Amino acid sequence: MAQLLSESEIQTQLNELSDWTKEGNAIKCTRKFQGFPEAVEFVQKLVDPAESAGHHPDLEIAYNTVVIRLTSHDMGGLTEKDFNMARTISSIN
Repeated sequence: MAQLLSESEIQTQLNELSDWTKEGNAIKCTRKFQGFPEAVEFVQKLVDPAESAGHHPDLEIAYNTVVIRLTSHDMGGLTEKDFNMARTISSIN
């Protein structure tokens, strides 16, 4: 079972992920696209990696903007799984 990360571990991981910020018990990334179809296309690209990892992001789509939040709900905070998924998401265009 995954373990919650300490605040210093979280900050160290965030320093490596320039497009992610901490928000409460989650990390968050906002992506903007040319329009709605491109935003939805990006979300579709998240399905396979999320399913493979068994770790699913919380998503919001507003026209051309996708907000992605990651947290380990079952643990009540951030674990290594969140940062692994964040790195995967950051590599998807």
